[in-house]
Amino acid sequence: MGDRAFYLNEAVTALSKLVRTSVATVSSIYETEPWGNKNQPFFLNQAVALETELSPEALLENCRQIEIQLGRNRKEKWSPRPIDIDILLYGEEMIQTPTLQIPHVHLASRRFVLVPLAEIASEARVPPSFCTVSVLLEQCQDPSAVFRYVPEKR
Repeated sequence: MGDRAFYLNEAVTALSKLVRTSVATVSSIYETEPWGNKNQPFFLNQAVALETELSPEALLENCRQIEIQLGRNRKEKWSPRPIDIDILLYGEEMIQTPTLQIPHVHLASRRFVLVPLAEIASEARVPPSFCTVSVLLEQCQDPSAVFRYVPEKR
């Protein structure tokens, strides 16, 4: 919703300001078909690699706070929103708690996740199969459109 590229830039800036955390790499921005509720505008997606000393749970809490600061309101699943920050991987760890699943539960089945992730971490190994991100992208059956975002001229 709103100025999609602005929200992505603000989220990356906020992530870079987290304690004991730095942004290592940022992918290009991709425009993608909406997932779930298709009756909404295309999304913008981007992958960000962080170097952090935060625990996965602390990182998740910080991501949720950034979403709130940027106007996210979790009312309805797959509803339009200004920002959605997901933790896709945390090294090669597998984490299953009531609030956090790493790797992200749908990572391997969504092109809008794999394309930007492959740009910055194609050789990252994804548990439990430990296939690389590039292999998962090759195997992905998701037919949805994913293309590099071209900002509108103002």
